[in-house]
Amino acid sequence: KKLQHAIDLINKQKPDLVLFTGDMVNNYADEFVPFIDLFSQIKANDGKFAVLGNHDYGEYGAWKNIDDRKNNIPKLIENQRKAGFEMLRNEHRIIERNGEKLYILGVENWGIKPFPQYGDLDKALKGVPEDAIKVLMSHDPTHFDEVVKKHKTNVHLTLSGHTHGMQFGLDLKNIKWSPVKFKYKKWADLYESEGKYLYVNRGFGVIAYPGRVGINPEITVIELV
Repeated sequence: KKLQHAIDLINKQKPDLVLFTGDMVNNYADEFVPFIDLFSQIKANDGKFAVLGNHDYGEYGAWKNIDDRKNNIPKLIENQRKAGFEMLRNEHRIIERNGEKLYILGVENWGIKPFPQYGDLDKALKGVPEDAIKVLMSHDPTHFDEVVKKHKTNVHLTLSGHTHGMQFGLDLKNIKWSPVKFKYKKWADLYESEGKYLYVNRGFGVIAYPGRVGINPEITVIELV
């Protein structure tokens, strides 16, 4: 019931694309099962895509055996498929409109260690023309500074999440502060560096503390013109 309002807000935007930048669950694929029907309500004519976040790998879970852990990601991908989301794992998809093409790239999680570094931008770019317009989904914003902005291929816009704004801080018109800034220089909103752009979403849910103080959950609406 708490999420229904958010789903309705998403549909109210009449989006062409819906992009989910990772951490659909905290540890286990089965956590998403009760929400499949709800997330199935999200409508987007050109598709709904997702990437893996660090929590989606189940590395923080307590597993009975290695097979259960290995099956976690395939189960999560299947659960998301039932909700209409396609997982991009170091690959891309093409959105075509009026003869023009937009390339949506999705990489696996890449963060500063000890976070996993499974993301492979080169693999996601395979077959993508150099001059194509590219939007990259990459869960951890540190990927942008460490890899994306230095890459020889121009990725115009990177979309990330991960930080949640630490679910605590000040997020006002003229003041934006959270203790998460001491770990992540780019933790919310739009950033530009070397002609490339990064947008960091404040997150949609919660982890650990079951609430937010000063940092509201966010649905980002981006219009390409």
